[in-house]
Amino acid sequence: MAARTTKAAARTGTPSIENRKARHEYFIDDSFEAGIALAGSEVKSLRQGNASLQDSYCQIRNGEIWLENMYIQPYREANRWNVEERRPRKLLVRKGDILRWQQKSQEKGIALIPLKLYFTRGWAKVQIGVARGKKQYDKRDAIKERDIQRDVRWGE
Repeated sequence: MAARTTKAAARTGTPSIENRKARHEYFIDDSFEAGIALAGSEVKSLRQGNASLQDSYCQIRNGEIWLENMYIQPYREANRWNVEERRPRKLLVRKGDILRWQQKSQEKGIALIPLKLYFTRGWAKVQIGVARGKKQYDKRDAIKERDIQRDVRWGE
């Protein structure tokens, strides 16, 4: 449940939750923003930064996009109104956009992966990436490139 804070989130006091593992595991071709349908206790828990996008993914079923396997810690004060931690959550996207992303996601090796969860003007939003999986050698190349850049920055 690593919540990373952006400048805007620091001003409002609500953390932004990033899926850092996604950029390591996938090539991100494109991304889009979607609203997310949540229960009241889930929103309060998100505002405290108690969520994780790790191992979550999106599925298109019956003309709707669903966010699967996202963890939101139950809000302590909600007691009996809490919902299941890893329940499927509906994403709020226009029908035309859903059809476009459905066509892309049906290509071989393409997945819809949540990259970031944040609040915009009080509304919870999710940034979804259209991603292609990396091979092991691609991951090694990325690590090597990152190490080289770090060495250059430090002047070694």
